[in-house]
Amino acid sequence: MRLFLTALMFAAGTTAAAAQWLDRSWPGIPRTADGKPDLTAPAPRAPNGKPDLTGIWNGPNPEARLDPANEKPWVKDLVRQRQQEYHRGRPSFLCRPSGPESDEFSGWKRILQTPATIVILNEEQTYRVIHMDGRALEAEPAPSWMGYSVGRWEGDTLVVESNGFNDNTWLSRYGQAHTEALRMTERYRRTDFGHLQVEVTYTDPAAYAKPWGFTANMTLAPDTEMLENICERSSDHWAGSLSDAAGRSVTIPPDVLARYVGVYKGFYGPARPRTVEVSLSGGQLIAKVTGSASVDGGEIRPLVPQTQTLFEGLGLGYQFIVDDKGDATALVEVHISGPYRYARER
Repeated sequence: MRLFLTALMFAAGTTAAAAQWLDRSWPGIPRTADGKPDLTAPAPRAPNGKPDLTGIWNGPNPEARLDPANEKPWVKDLVRQRQQEYHRGRPSFLCRPSGPESDEFSGWKRILQTPATIVILNEEQTYRVIHMDGRALEAEPAPSWMGYSVGRWEGDTLVVESNGFNDNTWLSRYGQAHTEALRMTERYRRTDFGHLQVEVTYTDPAAYAKPWGFTANMTLAPDTEMLENICERSSDHWAGSLSDAAGRSVTIPPDVLARYVGVYKGFYGPARPRTVEVSLSGGQLIAKVTGSASVDGGEIRPLVPQTQTLFEGLGLGYQFIVDDKGDATALVEVHISGPYRYARER
């Protein structure tokens, strides 16, 4: 219990709190009658007639739909190991670039577009250069954290091909690995002035049986400015693992565990519905998390009891709230961003 809560506190220090300048009016953009930016206006065009992606964009973590059956055995083993270690080796937790990770397609970023180059600047001080001068993708680029990218227009869709990623990066926050043969394809569509859709596909035959990916939806953030977000403390100091938690576990009678079985629903953050379905199998509680998880069918978290009502679940805490009869009425998920309470529905 002490170790994984310590890990959560260290994780909270890996990124700075989000803060943006306000009331920085952008000149020359479409506005509604009340003076607010008109996000539904037509997308702007560059001098060559193509959509202009220039702007400051922000968006939630995309739902990278992962099918465990698609993973090669070595990837499955590495994902399991990273889960056991509470994902402390994740590049962003180590203050390193995230590279092609799905979460890199969320958060704040500025896109700068010229005829020959498109540059994407991320709030954590990483950047990407997309070459638009007609060059071919390098056959053997020097491996790097952010890869090598070339782009082309297919109608109003920007298609970006990238390779040259080193194998230190992950493909999702859940630990999906890749080899240096990874190829990433992105398709950018600015559907109107305020909305940008990005379809991402990963292809790596040495790690996955077939290509897979996700769609990220970003919204323009006009009349503001992007501030830097500096990682000042890495996960090097994290301690503990799932096996450590198991060594500190307490014994709870099966009939007590059965009182916690049920479906709990609430919101993870202000507007992200989340469901935690708790089941009992082989004398152990299992939590299946859906709604904000990125795994097909839900993310599975075995719950290791630390007290009668507090459980460790792969780096997160799960506290059951019980009534005077011992029946669970709610479930609190202990997360680095704060506790989230989910009411029991059945």
